[in-house]
Amino acid sequence: MLSLFSLLCFYGAAASLANCTFGKELLLMGPPLLKAKTAVKGPVPPPPCTCPPSHRTSSLRTIADKLNAGGVCGVPTDTVYALAASCKHPEAIEMIYRIKDRPQEKPICIFISNLDQLRAATPPFSPLLWEFMEHVYPGGIGCIVKKGQWLKKLGVGAGYDRVGTRDSIMIRVPDQTVTVHLIDMTGPLAITSANPSGETDSTHHDMVITRLGHKLEGVLCDGESSEMVASTVVNCTTIDAEGITILREGCVPAAKVMQIFEKVKNQMV
Repeated sequence: MLSLFSLLCFYGAAASLANCTFGKELLLMGPPLLKAKTAVKGPVPPPPCTCPPSHRTSSLRTIADKLNAGGVCGVPTDTVYALAASCKHPEAIEMIYRIKDRPQEKPICIFISNLDQLRAATPPFSPLLWEFMEHVYPGGIGCIVKKGQWLKKLGVGAGYDRVGTRDSIMIRVPDQTVTVHLIDMTGPLAITSANPSGETDSTHHDMVITRLGHKLEGVLCDGESSEMVASTVVNCTTIDAEGITILREGCVPAAKVMQIFEKVKNQMV
């Protein structure tokens, strides 16, 4: 019996090898004893929200329209993906807190498209602060500055009390064309990372859709993030008296930020 089994195995192996090598049945083989079941593919379920690709102008308009109407959307930035709401709609900013279960005591920052937009609002910044911003914008550094009525001139409007703290606010100019064009269509955006509070950052639009898509109006899909970590946050509220303080080290190392500041300060002397 063992010899017969060995002969059958040898014949099967030889027949399979010969038939595969020459592409035709040289040695006869019977039908397979077992067949793997082929998975039946059903229709792909639609995404839970509108998910247009970022390379289309129409996609930007779609997301901008949703933001301008008071919706919350996932958007790419020059660091990780973010949740965005128009500063004209305080209820949308409040919705961000509920969507990601964010503690109310954690402030939300704003994104603007360029430094000229900030200059037009004429905030009472010192020459040192302006020069520092010139060196870090656009990019992965957010500056916390003193809050004031000039924010309404900037376009923050009704969302004034829902962004930043009572006395300060973080402003960033992202170094990404898609995001900047979107802001030009909407005005300043209230921004926070697109992840449930306490969890890791979203570094691909698929992560945003999977985790929060069912709670959003849309996600602007731009593939992999430019960075794996969020921006670096710098407190500039006492820049003239005490210098700057790194509150969060992100994609830009703290040492590089301090190097920029020292260079700017020395140039101002």
